[in-house]
Amino acid sequence: MSDARSSRSPSTSKAKPDKPAAPVDAMPRYPYGPRTLAAVLPAVTKPAFARRPLASAQLLVDWELVVGPHLAAQTQPRRISGGTLTVACAGPVALELQHLADVLIARINRHMGHDLVQRLRLVQDTVAPPAVRRPPPGILPTARDRAAIERRLADLPEGPLREALAGLALAMRGR
Repeated sequence: MSDARSSRSPSTSKAKPDKPAAPVDAMPRYPYGPRTLAAVLPAVTKPAFARRPLASAQLLVDWELVVGPHLAAQTQPRRISGGTLTVACAGPVALELQHLADVLIARINRHMGHDLVQRLRLVQDTVAPPAVRRPPPGILPTARDRAAIERRLADLPEGPLREALAGLALAMRGR
């Protein structure tokens, strides 16, 4: 009988353990509240990288470094798919690229750090000349700026260090 009474009394029933605190990720999110950059960045970058993977975007940016200024002026990478790099080029350059295919593939893979390209696919198309990056007008340092920089560097001996510092100072003045 004492067992029956103890099962009915609230003081002797099993107490539920306290619930652990909800992890930060399980907390309710408010749609208009502040969010971290890490929470927003995948939603922004996923559509961009779906259209053009990061490796091909990097290759587009570094194309002139990889193939050199002569070929970069006459060629343009279009897309990378399944290990095949599609390169647009003007007619006569296609023959040159066929002969240089192994060398170009090795340069590209060395530059990218892994075997990204196994084959080249050449398509004949007009290639727009690479854009020449010129500073906006009014940002170039004046003769007075150059004279002031020379006065400050007068204590340094002539040589590559002085020239590098003068170039740096001119670039900083331009900004």
